[in-house]
Amino acid sequence: MDARLNLFGNPVSAKFLKYLSSANKVVSDSMLPAATQELVRLRASQINGCGFCTDMHTKDAAAAGETSLRLNLVAAWREATVFTEAERAALELTEQGTRIADAAGGVTDEAWATAAKHYDDDQLAALVSLIADINAFNRVNVIVQQPAGDYQPGQFG
Repeated sequence: MDARLNLFGNPVSAKFLKYLSSANKVVSDSMLPAATQELVRLRASQINGCGFCTDMHTKDAAAAGETSLRLNLVAAWREATVFTEAERAALELTEQGTRIADAAGGVTDEAWATAAKHYDDDQLAALVSLIADINAFNRVNVIVQQPAGDYQPGQFG
């Protein structure tokens, strides 16, 4: 299976992905916990049906020490007991932020308030930025039908 478009071979898409990656560096360098960042990336990717990003972030999280138990339960985080309250708040914000079109009100005040109990303003800014960034990556990969399965941890530096 081949992607509809070679994202790295096309100068326009390669430049766009470079800018998305630069924006993501701000989040990676923030005080938002790295484990939370990977859980957020994984959950948004699952919701959006992005096989490439699901593959990538599962492998990157595992390489960073995340357990297979937690990775396997991200899709069912509400019923799982392996996530902290802060992680649960981030996952809720991720789901609501990813599914904006599904709810007339967008992200609820309750979801925001819960996240704000666990994260300071800089971490919230990083979390919001991360949710927007991973959704952009997901959409690019889903549109071009980027194949999944061959990603190697750290492949993109």
